[in-house]
Amino acid sequence: MNNFEWADAKSIDEAQSLMTDASAYKAGGVDLLDLMKEHIAAPKRIVNIRNLQGFDQIKEDGGVLHLGPLLTLAQIADDKTIRSKWSAIADAAANAATPQIRNMATLGGNLLQRPRCWYFRNELFPCRKKGGEICYAQQGENQYHAIFNNQLCAIVHPSALACALVAHGAKLELSGAKNQKREVLLEEFLTLPSVDLHRENSIQSGELITDIRVPTPRADAKSIYIKQGEKESFDWPIAEIAMVLTMDGETCKSASIVLGAAAPVPHRATEAEQAITGKKVDEQSAGAAAKAALATATPLALNGYKLALFENLLTRTLLQAKGNA
Repeated sequence: MNNFEWADAKSIDEAQSLMTDASAYKAGGVDLLDLMKEHIAAPKRIVNIRNLQGFDQIKEDGGVLHLGPLLTLAQIADDKTIRSKWSAIADAAANAATPQIRNMATLGGNLLQRPRCWYFRNELFPCRKKGGEICYAQQGENQYHAIFNNQLCAIVHPSALACALVAHGAKLELSGAKNQKREVLLEEFLTLPSVDLHRENSIQSGELITDIRVPTPRADAKSIYIKQGEKESFDWPIAEIAMVLTMDGETCKSASIVLGAAAPVPHRATEAEQAITGKKVDEQSAGAAAKAALATATPLALNGYKLALFENLLTRTLLQAKGNA
């Protein structure tokens, strides 16, 4: 790990004034520390933003849930307001990592963490994401890699909370220098390799996430998150699903379905959404929607098992939304 200068910011303006191209923000610091140990990141200055006031709040206002970027995953998982209307978000936070990590890791850091692909994380492999010419995962050990949009780079997005927030239509407020603010849909903020091979999002130099805004779902909506890992606890997901359905009796009126651990960004299963909307939710329609979700998948040599896994998880989740699982 390289030597670095430490700066403790007391305000947004101070944090941004301390930033240079060779600096990095740190809140929980979980991913940044890993990247430095792995020689992927070598900041000359670390700007600590963990002590900024007012950015760890949970507030419901005017039909919108406001989540501060410095909230820990544990706070999100335990909050009764979030669990009452946005249970997919609470469950995604509750199933991430270990209790120790959930008490350190922040919402903003979770959304901005870098890929966990073992070729990207290993300094000995000059992969495409690090400026090389080869995606080693495409011909190597790829059992945990993407089954969608994997032609240039086969990473999967590491944030479970991103899946749940995309399913809920969340937006980010980003604050830059001189108090310039912009709002962007999280789904549009996250970036495919075909758009920018070397980045996973469109955050600009010096910008900070200052608010996460989630619309309040309809009273007849059901919010669900399911994770499948190889181990019951603390494991990275090999498949996950976040879903928000509005129901009219047994009929699906609208659907927002997102697959995690499936693509370089949370994958919106639009084919499944279209297949189930307007249909009575039963085993036949749920199974057909699940098959539609996987129709455009391009699995790699070792991760074809994800097709059957996602199909079964998606079918089960749809039936759970109806209440028949």
